Amino acid sequence: MSRKQSRRAARPTRPALSLLPLGALAAGFGLASAAMAQTSVAPAPKPAAAKPAAEETALPTVRIKAAAEPQGKDAYQATETRIGKGKQDIRDIPQSLTVVTEKLIDDRNLDNVKDVLKNTAGITFMAAEGGEEDIRIHGISLQSTGDIFIDGMRDPAFYDRDTFFLDKVELLRGSGALMFGRGSSGGAVNQVTKQALLADQNEINITASSHAGLRAVGDFNRRTGETTAWRIGTMVDRADNDGAGNMINKVGLAGSVRTGIGETDEFALTAYALQNENGMNYGMPWIRPTSTSAVGETTLMPVAPTAYYGLASDRNKGSAQYVMGQHTHRFNPNVELVTKARYASYTRDQRAGTVRFAAPNLQPGSVAASLATFGPNTVINRGTQLKVQDLQTITVQSDLSAKFKVAGMDHHLMTGADFAQEKKQVYNDTPGLTGTQRTAFYAALGLTKPTTLAGTPDDGATVDESRRQMLSASEYTSRSAGAYVQDTISLAEHWKLVAGLRYDSLKGDYDTFNYSYSGAGANQGYSYFARTTTDSYQMKISKWSQRAAVLFQPSAQLSFHLMGATSFNTSGDTYSLNAANQGIPPEKSISLELGGQYDSADGKLTTRFGIFRATKLHERNTDPLNTDVITLSGKRHAAGIDVDITGRITPEWEVFGSFTWMPVANIDISSATSGELQGDRPSLTPRYSGSLWTTYKLTPQWRVGGGFVARSGQQPNRNPGFYAPKFIVGNLMAEYTVIEDALLFRLNVDNVANKLYADTLYTGHYVPGTGRIVALTGTYKF
Repeated sequence: MSRKQSRRAARPTRPALSLLPLGALAAGFGLASAAMAQTSVAPAPKPAAAKPAAEETALPTVRIKAAAEPQGKDAYQATETRIGKGKQDIRDIPQSLTVVTEKLIDDRNLDNVKDVLKNTAGITFMAAEGGEEDIRIHGISLQSTGDIFIDGMRDPAFYDRDTFFLDKVELLRGSGALMFGRGSSGGAVNQVTKQALLADQNEINITASSHAGLRAVGDFNRRTGETTAWRIGTMVDRADNDGAGNMINKVGLAGSVRTGIGETDEFALTAYALQNENGMNYGMPWIRPTSTSAVGETTLMPVAPTAYYGLASDRNKGSAQYVMGQHTHRFNPNVELVTKARYASYTRDQRAGTVRFAAPNLQPGSVAASLATFGPNTVINRGTQLKVQDLQTITVQSDLSAKFKVAGMDHHLMTGADFAQEKKQVYNDTPGLTGTQRTAFYAALGLTKPTTLAGTPDDGATVDESRRQMLSASEYTSRSAGAYVQDTISLAEHWKLVAGLRYDSLKGDYDTFNYSYSGAGANQGYSYFARTTTDSYQMKISKWSQRAAVLFQPSAQLSFHLMGATSFNTSGDTYSLNAANQGIPPEKSISLELGGQYDSADGKLTTRFGIFRATKLHERNTDPLNTDVITLSGKRHAAGIDVDITGRITPEWEVFGSFTWMPVANIDISSATSGELQGDRPSLTPRYSGSLWTTYKLTPQWRVGGGFVARSGQQPNRNPGFYAPKFIVGNLMAEYTVIEDALLFRLNVDNVANKLYADTLYTGHYVPGTGRIVALTGTYKF
C-alpha cells in the first residue's frame, strides 16, 4: 500500500467544521437524517490498513463517479442546475429557465456572454449613454441592478464577458430575489465556470475569421491523484473589426484546482483574469427619410454594419480578476453544505463618444441630413463620453441542501446566508464644467475631436488621450447580508409544494466630490482643478422576498408548475445616490408563472413553457411639478409566454430553440410628461423574439447546422415615438471530423445575408448588429 493510501485508510471520519458559516445549522439535520434509509454521516469508511486488497477494489468507485460528472461540452441539453443554489433537477425549478451549454456556444461560435444571451428569447439591450449595454428581460432591467452572477455570486461590473472558461450560461426569467436578493425582478443570468475533473482531457481551438480575426482557446485538464485534479483555460483574441465596428484585442487566463472530489470534504480554488483592450463603437445616429418626415418614420443609416465613425483613439479598455475558494462538506449522500468566498476586482477605461449628424449649416447645401440628402459628403460630429471606474467586491456565502423525510413526506430543504461588500470609484476629467467651459477646455488641451464624412469611415483620426487627467468624481460603498430558506415538499405521489422566504439588509454610502476651476490658463490643464466640498448620501434597506409554487408531476416525463414570487430594486441600482432618491424605499415587483416541462421517452429532448405576468407595483417616478422629488407612484406590467426546446430528436439530430411572445406590455401608472406615458407599451419590449439552432450528423465525418435569430420592432428607451425595424438573421455551420475525438474543422457563417439591423438601442443612437462573419475553427483534442 502506498503512503497516500495508508493515510486515507487511517483517516477518521471528519465531523462538520465548526468554523463554517452554516455549520451549526447543518448539524441540526442529524435528527432528520436519522429518518433516512441511509444514516451514515460520511461515505463508507475505508478498510483498515491490514486489508490492502479491499482498499484497491474501492478506489475505482471514486474514479468512475468523478468521470461521470456532466460537462457542458457533452450536449445541448442540461438536466441539472445550481441556479437555485443547491443542485436541482431542472424539472423542479418552477420558472422559465434556459441553459446554453458549452457545446452550443462552440457550435454557434459565440465568444462573449452578450452574444450568448442574444441567442435566447425575451432579452433586449439598451445602448446606454455611458456606453454600457443594459440588459432587459421581459422589458425589466437586469444589468443595472447587478443581476449577473458567476457560480451563483454577483458579478456586477460592466465589462465584455468572454466564454473561454464557461461550462454553460443559465438564464432564469422572473423573480430570482429568493436566492439572490436585491434586484432580480426580470430574472438572473448565471455563468457557470469550468471545474477541474478527474480525467485527462485537453483541447485547443484555433479560429481564423473575417476582418483578420484570430482567436486561440486552450482547455487543459489533468488528473493528479485519486481525488485531485487541475484545469487551466487560456484565450487570445484579435480582430480588426468584430463585424459591428469594434476592434478586438483581449486575453484571458483561468484555472481551477480541486481536491477531495466526491469525498466527505472537497476543496476547490478558482482564479480568473481577463484583459480587454478593445475598440468602442458608441453607435450610429437615427435618420429620417426627409428633414420634414414624421418622427415615426425614423430608421437606420444606410451604411455597412462594419462602418466605424469614432476615433482610432477611442477604446473600451477593462479588466476583470477574481479568486474564489470553495469548500463542500457532505454529511451524507443527501445533505451537502457548500461555502464560497470570492474577491473580485474590475477596472474600466472607456474613451468614446456619440456620433451625430452635424448641424444643417455644416451639411452640403446647408440642408439637414436625411435619407434624401445622405451621401459620402454628409458631415458627422464626434462627441466625448467617458466612463472610467473601478469596482471591488468581497462575497461570502454558504448554502445547505438537505433531502430527508418527515411525517411520511419527502423534503428538499435549501437554506443559506451570504454577505457582500461592494466598492465603486468613478472618475471624471472635467468635473463641474458647463458645456461651454468643457468645449474651451478640450480645445486648449488639443482634445477637440475633428468631424468626419459618411463616405470615409475608419478615417484614422485621433486625439492624445494621455493628456486627460481623471479626477475622482464619486465613491460608493455598500455592505449587504441576506439569508433564505426554501423547502420543496412532496405532498402526495405527484404533487410538490415549494415555499421560500428571504431577508436582506443593505446599507449604502455614496459620496460625490465637487471641484472649483479657476478658468485661467486652460492650456496648463488640470492644475486649475481643486476639490472643494463633498456631498454624502446614505441608503439603508431591509426587505423580505417570497416565492411559492405548486408542482404537479404525473409522470417522469411531465411536470407542471404554478409560481408566484416577489422581488425588490433599491434606489441605488446603478451604485449612485442623490438628494432625491436616497430616502426612497425599494421598488416592488411580483412575478406569476404557469408552466410545464415535457421530456421525451428516452430523456434526451426537453420542452419547457411558461406563461408569465410580471408587474412592477411601485416604480420610481419623478414628480412632474418638482423634478427634485422622486415617488413610488408608477406601475407597469408585461405578460406572455416563453418556450424552450433542447436536446436530441434522434441520435443524429440535435436542436435548441428559445422563443418569447409578449403580446401584453403596458405602462399602467406614470407621472411622466413625455416618453413612457400611461397607456403606452414600454420601451425595449418586442412582441416576439427568438432563436432556433439545429444540427444533423449526415455521416460519421460530416455534421451540418443552421438557424436564425429574430426580433420584432421595439422602441428605444424613453419611447421617442419610433420603432427600430424588426429583423431576422440567418446562420450556417458545417463540421468535418478528420480523426474521431481528436481532430475536426468547423466552418461558421453568421448573418449570412449581411443584414443591417439595430442591435442595442438608445434614444439618440443605436449600435448595429454584427454583419457577415465567416470563421473557420480547428479543434484538436488529446
